Amino acid sequence: MSKTMAKLPYHYGVKVRVFPSTEQKRLIKHNSDACRFIYNEMNGMNRELFMLKQVKLPIAIVQTRIETLKQRLKRPSTGISNIHGWLNDPDLDSLMKANAIQNYRAAWNLFRKVHQSGVPVFHKRKTEQKYQTSCMYAGKLNVPNMVNGSVRLIDKQHLQLPKLGTMRFKGIPDKVFAHRNNTRIGTTTISMDATGRYYVSMQLASEQLFVEIDHIKQSPVGIDLNTDNFLTDSNGNVVSNPRYYRSIKGKLAKAQRKLSRRALRAKKENRPLRQAANYQKQRAVVATIQRKIANRRKNFLHLVSTTLIKNHDLVVAEELRSKNMLRNHALAMSIADVGWRTLLGMLSYKAKLYSRQFVTINPRNTTQTCHECGFVMGNAGTKKLTLNDRDWTCPKCGIHHIRDWNAANNILDKGLETLATI
Repeated sequence: MSKTMAKLPYHYGVKVRVFPSTEQKRLIKHNSDACRFIYNEMNGMNRELFMLKQVKLPIAIVQTRIETLKQRLKRPSTGISNIHGWLNDPDLDSLMKANAIQNYRAAWNLFRKVHQSGVPVFHKRKTEQKYQTSCMYAGKLNVPNMVNGSVRLIDKQHLQLPKLGTMRFKGIPDKVFAHRNNTRIGTTTISMDATGRYYVSMQLASEQLFVEIDHIKQSPVGIDLNTDNFLTDSNGNVVSNPRYYRSIKGKLAKAQRKLSRRALRAKKENRPLRQAANYQKQRAVVATIQRKIANRRKNFLHLVSTTLIKNHDLVVAEELRSKNMLRNHALAMSIADVGWRTLLGMLSYKAKLYSRQFVTINPRNTTQTCHECGFVMGNAGTKKLTLNDRDWTCPKCGIHHIRDWNAANNILDKGLETLATI
C-alpha cells in the first residue's frame, strides 16, 4: 500500500481559483451550510451535556438525556443524520461531514493544549462559504497521485471534485503540475470569499521535492522588522514599507460610510440586509477593496520571504508577539498593516521547503545594544533609545550606528549563539 500524507517527507499547499457553474455554486452553498450545521449541532450537544452534568440530583429524565447525548457524540455522523434527515441528501458530500466533525474535535484539542484559543463557539452564517473534503484512493492503487483519486487534475485547466464534478480552474504552479504523478492529495477546501470568488485549496505530499534547491555557500542573515522601514538585514539592505492599507484607507473609509448609510436606510424601511439589493452591492464594493489590500500585502510578503530563503542558508528574526504589540493604539494600525506575523510564518514553512534554517530569538535589548562592544543603552546613567532615534553613537566605544542595521547584526549574533547551543 502507498504511504499516507503524514509519512511522506515533503508537503506543499496550493490554492487555485475555480469557475463553477450555477448548479455547482448551489451544491457548494448546500455543502457549506451543512458543514456549519453539523459543527454547531455538535457544539450544541456538548454544551447541553455539560449543563446537564451540573445537575447533582438523580433525576431519571436527566440521566436518560445524558446517556442519549453521549451515544450521539460517540458516532455523531450517524446520530445527527438520523435526527435531521435532510443531511442524507445525495447532494451532500459524506467526507464533508467527516471533516466537520474532525474540525470540531480538533478545536477542542487545541483548547486543551493552548488555552488562549478558547472553547469552540457556534459558527455564524456569513457571506463567505467554505467546507472541506478529502481525496480518496481505491485500495488497489499502490501509487496514489493527482490523476487517479476522487480529487484529481484532469488537465492544466480542469479538475474533478466529489459531488461537484468537473470544474475549470487557473493558477496552479508548473512545478506542481509537472510532478502530479508522484504527488498525493490530502484535505481539499472549497471556499467562496466575500466578493463571490471561488477557490480550491489542496494539501499535497510527495517523496520528491516540490522545488529545486540551490546549494549556496554559508550566508547567514539577521533581519530587523520595524514600521519605518519594513525590513533591514544585517548586510545593510533595506526594504521599504509599502503601507498598502494607508495608501487606500481614504477610499475604503468613503465606501464604508456609504455602506453604513445604506444599512440604516434598509433598517428604517424594515428590510433585512440580505434582501437589500443596494446594501449588498455596496458590501461587495467594500469587500473588493479589502481583498485588493490583502492580496497586495500577501504578494509582497511572498516575494520578500522567498528572496530571503533562497539567498541565505540561515535566516534569524525576532520572535514578535503581534497580539501584545497591537495594544499600543498609537501603532496598532501600522503594525497590522505590515503583516509581521504572516512573514514569520512564511519564512518558517519556506525554510523547510528549501532545506534552509530559520531561527527566531528573544528581541530583548537587540535595539539598545552596541554591536561592537556590547554596551547596553540605559546602563551607566544613559537613556534608552526611543522610536525617534534612528541613529545613535555608542557612549563607550564611540561607534556611530544606524539603529535598524545595528539591531539586525545583534539578532544574527543571538541566532548563531542559539544554534551553537543546540
